[in-house]
Amino acid sequence: MKRFCLGIALLLALVGTSQAEVASEGEQARRLLQSAVEYYRMQGDAALAAFSRQGEFVDGEHYVFVVDTQGTMLASGGSSAVLIGRDVSTVLEPELRTAFAEALASEEGRIETAEYRWMNVRDARVERKQVYYQRVGERIIAVGHYLPRATPQQAQGLLDRAVSALESDLQGTLGSINNLSADFREDDLYVFVVDLNSRRYVAHGYNLRLLGVDFASIKDPEGKPVGAPILALIGKSASAGYDYRWKNPVTGKVEDKYALLRKVGHYLVAVGYYREPK
Repeated sequence: MKRFCLGIALLLALVGTSQAEVASEGEQARRLLQSAVEYYRMQGDAALAAFSRQGEFVDGEHYVFVVDTQGTMLASGGSSAVLIGRDVSTVLEPELRTAFAEALASEEGRIETAEYRWMNVRDARVERKQVYYQRVGERIIAVGHYLPRATPQQAQGLLDRAVSALESDLQGTLGSINNLSADFREDDLYVFVVDLNSRRYVAHGYNLRLLGVDFASIKDPEGKPVGAPILALIGKSASAGYDYRWKNPVTGKVEDKYALLRKVGHYLVAVGYYREPK
């Protein structure tokens, strides 16, 4: 059972999927999983060949993969196809072993889900990932997708790290943010910094074209002022928060966003997180 848990955990982590809206992506993954399970029940292991080629079991960037209870990859319609026939059960971080061991201690036939952090090979970033899987006999059939929205707790943590770094090494940290360092980017989160004396951006962890732009002139896509009210807030307090609308760099859509604001000397430091759709 231990080898099975380790193998399925690693393989789940290797699934490549789209980073669109969580709700639609999750439903798409579940539908593909249900279709694959039904097909496997009719065809048995003969279905493995169909899962491993481009066709009805590849839906955009979603694909099906299958492992057995010995930790061996049996089928994959995506990048993890290179592992077919290999026992990969021993290559896994300890924290993932525990999480998946608990998730897989369930009865056969139910669709289960698990969430963890793993490298997304499309953009070389560690991101949250959700996988749907179902056990059918000695086979585990699964489909997964990356989650685009970071949590408020992640945003607060990133802001705290950025503030601490700026206080200890101002110029070095501004340079790291502008170099799009992974230390100051996480999922759909990024840091931006404004010089309160000049009111201009001096660092931005996503859009370098904003460097030097007057922050007071910034408006949302619908023309509502964003920079001016934030400057007014931070002029009255060392920390604040502000609701606005902004493009999510992961989904590519304009969404509701909440910025966590902090004053460090004569600099405004901010990290915003995107709210779940209502």
